[in-house]
Amino acid sequence: MVQCPKCAVQIDVDEDEVEEGEILSCPECEAELEVVQIHPVHINIISDDDDDDEDEEDDEDDDDEDEPEPKEDALDDEEEEPE
Repeated sequence: MVQCPKCAVQIDVDEDEVEEGEILSCPECEAELEVVQIHPVHINIISDDDDDDEDEEDDEDDDDEDEPEPKEDALDDEEEEPE
């Protein structure tokens, strides 16, 4: 038995039936858990819905900053006109 790091519910996990790196789901809070050790079994939470939403918003903001500013056509027109 291991304890969910998010909601503390006891999860029945047999160390002979899981592999290191395997992804489990908590039956109570549905958090995704990764098996990080099998003798004895230790698990870590790998996702949290609230954190995922914040990460997606941060990624969208970063994308906006990477785009170059559009050039103004007025400057191009002035350079092309002969004096």
